[in-house]
Amino acid sequence: MKLFGKATVLAAVLTAMCGGAFAAGLDELPPDVQKRLYDKAMLDPAQPIAASAYRDFKAKKSPPWTIGYASSYAGNTWRAAAMDRLQNEIIPKWKKLGLIKEVIITQSNLKDSTQIQQMRQLVDQGVDAIIVCCSNPTALNQTVKYAYDKGVPTFSFTGYLTSPYAVNSSVNYQLAGFQLGQWISDEIGKKGNVLVVEGIPGTSGSDSQDHGIKAGIAANKDVKITGDVAGMWTDQVAQGEVQKWLATHPGKLDGIVVQSAAELGVLRALKQSGRPMIPVTIGGELGALCYWRKNPNYVSGAFHVWPPGDDIELTWNIMMRTLEGQGPKIQSVLVDPIKFGFEDVKKALPEDCSEDSDKWLNVGPANWGSDPAYLNNFFLRPADPEAYKG
Repeated sequence: MKLFGKATVLAAVLTAMCGGAFAAGLDELPPDVQKRLYDKAMLDPAQPIAASAYRDFKAKKSPPWTIGYASSYAGNTWRAAAMDRLQNEIIPKWKKLGLIKEVIITQSNLKDSTQIQQMRQLVDQGVDAIIVCCSNPTALNQTVKYAYDKGVPTFSFTGYLTSPYAVNSSVNYQLAGFQLGQWISDEIGKKGNVLVVEGIPGTSGSDSQDHGIKAGIAANKDVKITGDVAGMWTDQVAQGEVQKWLATHPGKLDGIVVQSAAELGVLRALKQSGRPMIPVTIGGELGALCYWRKNPNYVSGAFHVWPPGDDIELTWNIMMRTLEGQGPKIQSVLVDPIKFGFEDVKKALPEDCSEDSDKWLNVGPANWGSDPAYLNNFFLRPADPEAYKG
């Protein structure tokens, strides 16, 4: 079955091979979006920005559709929050609209071979689209092509796949990382020693952000990275790794930059070490935000880099638009990181909040790329996806 325009696919593949610097899809975006989020100086060079292979895509059948979610990991608070939004808000809403039949969910526990097998099984079961999250940028590519050949598009959120047959959505992680690196440098007065806590090395979201963080720190010659550990985007892991590092490195430490979904663990490690509560980058974990809420002068700001519920809703909206034939222009839909201050935390959390909370603060879908006025920019035939009648 021929579902895709050959010329469109060939153009996408050739543009990707040439580095994607002048992709047709990129040139079709508003100039301010191009400058802010796709500037080569602040973009991971491996981030796919060619014209999308799904510009002329038509779904195999009419709705209601069956979706596969090939999740790669379920062991942290972020994944739990994303799953909560999916199961308790997104799926019921789109079932009520008559556009979704069911969502089949699999878990691979960070094993690429298992995720590949599960994705192929989902395709063979007859799903109409597949969502993946935070995966290895290259390991799934042959499977994404297998799905594409069967008329099943793959959507990757919170990290990109390098396959020309995937549609990606996320914050610009290299830009976000750079801002985190600059922020920690400013927070410690542009002089001192910093510990870097990565996410899951080998995943695009972690690696892109890590590159940006280190570039942001390197811009200040008197700020030195004295340690580098992997927190695996998991509080318990980050707490253990940071505790071990602190115990074996008694020298002066001035700040810690950590990829979110692990900052609560880092704060716990600091408290237990008996050291001063030096600045730590904070994302959206409520327990960490609660510590700031109770200690207003602790840090000057924090960053939303991947609010979990909003992140999965963004890729869902992109997927539904694609299934409806709206034609994504470009391989990667990017959004801005959001900096926020103490007053925002004060409004969001009560004084009696719990520092042990494993929940997350989201910014709302409309503030994270799903606002129709923003998302329309990324489609050739934009329309209200909720009004689709098949």
